[in-house]
Amino acid sequence: MPRRSQPSEQPEVLRQSLVTLLTNFAAELENNDLRGKVIALIPAFHKLRDLGSSLITTTQSLSARDRVIAYLQHYPKTVVDGDELMVVSGIGEWARRLRELRVQSGWWIYSGVTFKDMADDQPEDAASLEELLGVDARKIKPDQYVLMRPDQDRQAAHRWHVLNDVRKKKISVKDKIIEYLRKNVNDQITGEELKYLAKDKKEWARRVRELRTQDGWPIVTRNSGRQDLPVGVYVLEEDRQAFEHDRGIPDPVRVAVLQRDGSKCVECGWNRTMSTPGDPRHMLELHHKQHHKDKGENTVENLVTLCNVHHDEIHRKSAVRRD
Repeated sequence: MPRRSQPSEQPEVLRQSLVTLLTNFAAELENNDLRGKVIALIPAFHKLRDLGSSLITTTQSLSARDRVIAYLQHYPKTVVDGDELMVVSGIGEWARRLRELRVQSGWWIYSGVTFKDMADDQPEDAASLEELLGVDARKIKPDQYVLMRPDQDRQAAHRWHVLNDVRKKKISVKDKIIEYLRKNVNDQITGEELKYLAKDKKEWARRVRELRTQDGWPIVTRNSGRQDLPVGVYVLEEDRQAFEHDRGIPDPVRVAVLQRDGSKCVECGWNRTMSTPGDPRHMLELHHKQHHKDKGENTVENLVTLCNVHHDEIHRKSAVRRD
């Protein structure tokens, strides 16, 4: 069984012990016995791990996993190298502990791979990420990580079992994503969750965009008009697809309409901050003044912001008039 690192309240004592071990190792370098050199270096290797795991106070470092998240919490929204996490964890399997924190425990830890997937498929996310992190998201390496939220998302931890069940299904990535989102309506879902759901296939970001822009599912992000959401988070606002003629509205047009209308329903003035339990109004939608069937276009001038209640009412009245 691999030796566990042994953190100490006195890292200086460990440092001095390590110096002694390395000083004594000088004599081993004169020998021709390769195995003897390796065996003589093992205590120094263990001592170095003990020293690394002692850099975080023992009240925070009950386990390697605790030390990893404690370190990341010191530097939220900062690109951290995997080697840093290896040092403070004090174990060789730090990557597994990181994955447990990310997937099972609900910590929003994004990897360089996830950032690249998002940036490559959604350029607007790349700009937002660069503004947030101060670096080009495409240049973050696969073994670099960012804690996007300093506190634990406990709901994400509860979602893990659902996530795993959907992940095992033999259906397309797109079907897995929408099934998972429909099981978590109005919950903030991270890109890391969707990437894991897709079994790390980089197409996940493209499939989310298709579900929103082609299939009409109300999946919103910060860059599609929900400025209250963190970058890299996805929310399915309602478990229904948009009217067919309301699909395919480009995100820049959608954002421009919301900004023009003050992100509120032009009929009743409702906005998301006014949402209360029992109120049937819970999302904003865009309505075509001149319908598609009447050659109405997806332009700012032809669109208006409505709450879901007034949007439904307008379409219901239109259907009655047609009858």
